[in-house]
Amino acid sequence: MTDVVEFAKMNGLGNKILVVDMRGRRDRVTPEAAIALNADPLTRFDQIMAIHDAKAEGTDAFIDILNSDGTKAQACGNGTRCVVQALASETGRKVFTFQTVAGILNAVEHEDGTISVDMGTPVFEWNRIPLSEEFYDTSRIELQIGPIDDPILHSPSVMSMGNPHAIFWVDRDVMSFDLERFGPLLENHPMFPERANITLAQVTSATSLNTRTWERGAGLTLACGSAACAAAVSAARTGRTGRDVTIRVASATPPGILSIEWRERDDHVIMTGPAEWEWSGTVDPQTGVFSREEPAEARAL
Repeated sequence: MTDVVEFAKMNGLGNKILVVDMRGRRDRVTPEAAIALNADPLTRFDQIMAIHDAKAEGTDAFIDILNSDGTKAQACGNGTRCVVQALASETGRKVFTFQTVAGILNAVEHEDGTISVDMGTPVFEWNRIPLSEEFYDTSRIELQIGPIDDPILHSPSVMSMGNPHAIFWVDRDVMSFDLERFGPLLENHPMFPERANITLAQVTSATSLNTRTWERGAGLTLACGSAACAAAVSAARTGRTGRDVTIRVASATPPGILSIEWRERDDHVIMTGPAEWEWSGTVDPQTGVFSREEPAEARAL
């Protein structure tokens, strides 16, 4: 077994992703390697998507997901689109089925280059999100930041899209809030025993939202696909929008658009958006030591 594997630096609407090819190996990308990679400005990332050989029949690969602090993540929609683009470039295929710790994900690359990922069904039960307190109605729970008589953020909608999410509804520009200050407090609030992704969402029409996210284990992120799905589902669930919306990810540069459909016939959430290759290289999955290659255009892993 060689010391290094191939990887690609990619992004989904600015969500910084490392796609690491671990096929044919029995080891994993270590937390130490993840922390080392995130410490280098060239390889700083939100999630690592490590592609392993398939474990389940009918799937193309098992995807192991790590946050930038070395912890495990259950789901990453933007990262899944990056994996699809990388494997489509390698194989010429357009349709893929992946296994993650959160379940099975189906994805397809369209002719225009956008990629749709079936993120599965949302979870609303308090003990499965999970929360530390019982709430019969998780579309609005008791939680706030700021003075009790004039809170800055309050009454989030909470749910799981494979990982815990809290959506705080705001009535002004999501970029005007000090999310870098409030994010860590809310992510690690005792209400969330497994921590949570914290999203600010502003409804701009019956079919559109603006969002900004503090991502569990990664911090202030330019984009988070599962958070966009959670915001879209929560907006429909609370009657703020219909089940088919566009999400303007305000923190992306420039702001990017995701299309989210909470499909009525089976409650599956379908997310569609772009992925972008930046550069490729090799990395030691044990230590995070890497080297960069700079071909003229994107290549397969």
